[in-house]
Amino acid sequence: MARFIIEGGNPLTGELSPQGAKNEALQVICATLLTSQKITISNIPEISDVLKLIEILRSLGTVIERPAKGAFTFQSDHIRIDHLKSAQFFAQAGSLRGSLMIVGPMLARFGIGIIPQPGGDKIGRRRLDTHFRGFEALGAKFIFDELESSYRVEAKQLKGCYMLLDEASVTGTANLLMAATLASGTTTIYNAACEPYLQQLCKMLNSMGADIRGVGSNLLTINGVTSLTGCNHVLLPDMIEVGSFIGLAAMTASEITIKNVGFDQLGIIPESFRRFGIQMELKGDDLHIPSQDHYEIESFIDGSILTVADAPWPGLTPDLLSIFLVIATQARGSVLIHQKMFESRLFFVDRLIDMGAKIILCDPHRATVIGLDKSHPLRGIRMSSPDIRAGVALLIAALSATGKSTIDYIEQIDRGYENIDLRLNAIGAKIRRE
Repeated sequence: MARFIIEGGNPLTGELSPQGAKNEALQVICATLLTSQKITISNIPEISDVLKLIEILRSLGTVIERPAKGAFTFQSDHIRIDHLKSAQFFAQAGSLRGSLMIVGPMLARFGIGIIPQPGGDKIGRRRLDTHFRGFEALGAKFIFDELESSYRVEAKQLKGCYMLLDEASVTGTANLLMAATLASGTTTIYNAACEPYLQQLCKMLNSMGADIRGVGSNLLTINGVTSLTGCNHVLLPDMIEVGSFIGLAAMTASEITIKNVGFDQLGIIPESFRRFGIQMELKGDDLHIPSQDHYEIESFIDGSILTVADAPWPGLTPDLLSIFLVIATQARGSVLIHQKMFESRLFFVDRLIDMGAKIILCDPHRATVIGLDKSHPLRGIRMSSPDIRAGVALLIAALSATGKSTIDYIEQIDRGYENIDLRLNAIGAKIRRE
């Protein structure tokens, strides 16, 4: 087990460059299984979750090369289908929730997909019904092996259909979208997720020869094709990391410039931070955050307390609510944070309360934060990282706190943020990895 030792209270200054988007990487890497031709993907973040997925594809027979840092080529011309039943595959795929998205491409191209119960963040129940009901609608047979806790789908030929998703699941939409590209006929997916990650996946698939229409909306139409070709694809900057850096600048009263943020793809994120009183200036595609001694949370126009809640895109991504909760602890004013999607994602507030924050955990989905207006800095404590996003939120809290903090189990943070300690130390943070 690794840990961070953090000396807080140091203002930071300098430039940070966001890594490639983790959530996009997991989708487009799985999409390389749809063709036997070579695909090159650039700006891939070399974080543990992404590297795990790359190893899963390699074990399936995909030939993978790394011509440069962050650039990988994939050629899936000799896939070992029997490997799906192996103990090695079950061990690898069971530790990574993103591995679920290999099922759609495998089903579409080879007629079979198998996956063990996937792992990932411990943030509450994350059901898989959307994926497998969608596969059934496309004509696949679904089998659940209760003894091995594994899911299996089979089909000789998928057939296009109309489907109305019961939830706008990002991974569910990606899985069904990839399967539909090689189905016969036309597939219409209504209530589809439309995050920038999905738009990028559609862009890549269309460049491979797919026929996907309605990109960026919640109604996708996919005209199936018989085969797909290779392509070159570049990942977007990671919007979650951009948001994390904005929150870091606010909490530590630091002057930070975030380079090449892909501003047009950030949606409501910048405006959500502005509602917390955080100033920012767009210079080209760079986002400059000036040092602020204070920032004040808006109220609603009738004077009632602001509520910040997650929602399907173009609403606020749930991956940033942990960051908003942390920055609210040192704001002027109060806010209600409503995490609708996951029932265990707010439990890390106990650590913040131990650091001196004023937070009322109303229930598993809602927390009221009473800002301290930086009159009482948080204090350093020992804590652990429960999931990727809470881990970075706690790191931001520790960097703003007085004294020393220790964060255990930082493997969770490493799953989503590449060399975060080295990058922050380069602009003045004091983080030691043990």
